[in-house]
Amino acid sequence: MPEGAPGWIESLRRAERLPESYVGSAVEYVAPLAERIRALRRDRGRPVIVGINGAQGSGKSTLALFLSHWLRRETGLATASLSIDDIYLTRAEREALSRDVHPLFATRGVPGTHDIGLGERLLDALTASGPPRTVGLPAFDKGRDDRLPEPQWPRVEAPVDVVLFEGWCVGARPQDAAALAEPVNALEAGEDTGAVWRCAVNEHLGNDYARLFDRLDMLVMLRIPSFDKVLEWRGLQEQKLRERSSSSDGLTDAGLRRFIRHYERLTRHMLATMPAYADVVIDIDAQHGMAKVTYRD
Repeated sequence: MPEGAPGWIESLRRAERLPESYVGSAVEYVAPLAERIRALRRDRGRPVIVGINGAQGSGKSTLALFLSHWLRRETGLATASLSIDDIYLTRAEREALSRDVHPLFATRGVPGTHDIGLGERLLDALTASGPPRTVGLPAFDKGRDDRLPEPQWPRVEAPVDVVLFEGWCVGARPQDAAALAEPVNALEAGEDTGAVWRCAVNEHLGNDYARLFDRLDMLVMLRIPSFDKVLEWRGLQEQKLRERSSSSDGLTDAGLRRFIRHYERLTRHMLATMPAYADVVIDIDAQHGMAKVTYRD
């Protein structure tokens, strides 16, 4: 274990079945980021919200996990983690969207398939000053493709010092309208011929999602080498989901390829534009490791 690495890192690494190299990455990348967040909390004089963006399978949930442990254990900051996945609309709500707006909204993931009002209320509950309180954090069961009942939500004590808000489209900005004209893949060409779906997604990004993302005090981006890595790395996630779930349900290879196409347009757009405005960019190499960090001061 690298010199100066706290002992809990190795235990967490083993629990998450990560390669031994992740311990060194945690010391090299997570520790300095935690210090920057600590300084931001001190300078703002109030709780801060840190967005963590990354394409599917990039490692953002793992980064959030190690970062939350570091913040709590090494800096003493009360920290809560929230995933944008956990504020998905329920399956019934998405089915209604698919009937009323466009059939592609039945599939979770893109802007328009999250309960933004719920996200705003959660951020308020976690960060607002006042007496101590218990806050339930929503949980989404990807195996069932639906939100868990509220009694099953995990609880945290609030207010906290730091909220880590992670998700594949956290911090994304809308595209220029002209960019929406041409489809980027077979899904858009065959099932969104009138561009209704992608225009609606883009409109959400410029309205309710922009309002939510404006609350971020810091945006961290995990930059993958290219969109081509999404299928490979998301496939690894799907394998872990099957291993951990009591259900045998899961996406087939063909189903996964179709699923990923829902994310392609915005993922490519973020890779092209987000590095210019993210506060921190961590480059992920082809071997799925953190390779470089750039801070925008």
